[in-house]
Amino acid sequence: MTATQFLGAFNDNVFKQLVLLLSVDYMLANQLDSDPYQTAALVLFSLPFVLISGFAGWLSDRVNKRQVIILCKVGEIAVMAGGLVAFVSADLGTEALMVYLLMVLCVMAVQSAFFGPSKYGVLPEMFRDRDLPRVNGAVQMTTFLAIVFGQAFCGYGKQQLQDAGYGLWPICLFCIGVAIVGTLTSLLLRPVPTSHPNLPFKLSSLAIDSGTWRMIRHDRPLLIVLMISSLFWMAGGMVQPAVNAFGRQQLGLDDFRTSLMLTGVGFGIAAGCLIAGKLCGDRVNFGIAKLGVWGLTLNSLALAAVPWMTDDTQSVTWAAALLLMLLGLSAGLFAVPLQVFMQARPPAGQKGRMMGAMNLLNWIGILLSAASYGVCSKLFTQPPATEGGEPVSYISWTFAVVAGIMLPVALFYRPADEELT
Repeated sequence: MTATQFLGAFNDNVFKQLVLLLSVDYMLANQLDSDPYQTAALVLFSLPFVLISGFAGWLSDRVNKRQVIILCKVGEIAVMAGGLVAFVSADLGTEALMVYLLMVLCVMAVQSAFFGPSKYGVLPEMFRDRDLPRVNGAVQMTTFLAIVFGQAFCGYGKQQLQDAGYGLWPICLFCIGVAIVGTLTSLLLRPVPTSHPNLPFKLSSLAIDSGTWRMIRHDRPLLIVLMISSLFWMAGGMVQPAVNAFGRQQLGLDDFRTSLMLTGVGFGIAAGCLIAGKLCGDRVNFGIAKLGVWGLTLNSLALAAVPWMTDDTQSVTWAAALLLMLLGLSAGLFAVPLQVFMQARPPAGQKGRMMGAMNLLNWIGILLSAASYGVCSKLFTQPPATEGGEPVSYISWTFAVVAGIMLPVALFYRPADEELT
């Protein structure tokens, strides 16, 4: 399971980062004073999760989770082949290529939306509740290492291929190979019983199943954690496009160095997840989450301020990379206790649908992050001072908006720890 989800997360982030970097290239080449394609990419990647997660959660309880995971991995091969076709069909820098890539990105999100509830829902079926903190710490750590390696590989590969005068289709060809390996590892998953084989389909199963919503509504701590998780992903969804724009527009870095800044976030999250899993022990330790949310808030504020402390681009780049790593560490500390709580709290027959509800609300948060980033991109990018000049970017102020989103959680959320059996 760890290998399967690692390879899937790697592929997702190679392709997503490729689309986002090409979106920034398009903006810079056409001297636009906003970032339309990064915003569109975030919307099209988020929307399938919002529309499908509820049904995917129902499906993961109704059908064997192992079967769902294997079928999703087969679908990943087809998606990456679609990316290859997009690059073969249109030239770099054209609007046609951006439209094709956005379509493939949207289909990739559909595949990932079906994969998520089964991926997280199968863990409580494989392990005891008291093992879930360590299991989630390891799974989340490898997920974010996959994000790190995917973003770094994309930035380096894109830079090298363009410098050599080649197209970018070899990246998608490589991703097809990774998807095939991931499909093979999924065949080795330990079989688990179908959790609810006679679960009836209702109209509410397309969003949040009525029984699941009733359970959440009457469990106030669970409802609050769901809302906070959605808010966290809204804030987190703004970070990747903001870092891309910060590196490429505001600091003038190339694709590889910009992607390396993002890898700092991923390494930090991986470390934070591992530490949180160890420190939680046999309970949901919300004190760790409290430490994490304060770290998120303060590091985001520091990121907003760091470009104004010196005019030396190299110093700003190193300071930003360090702060992004600490931001990621804080995110890992915050995310694991919430994830474990949402897995352990529901009864056995509700695990998959609960993960579907979590995915749905988290991706509503990420969808809102796309709108929020679009507004920030417009507000913090000024038109060129002279005709033919380049737009002036203050996109780092987006991190202050991220801090403002998380500040109420840091100030007012004080849950009690919970023992796991």
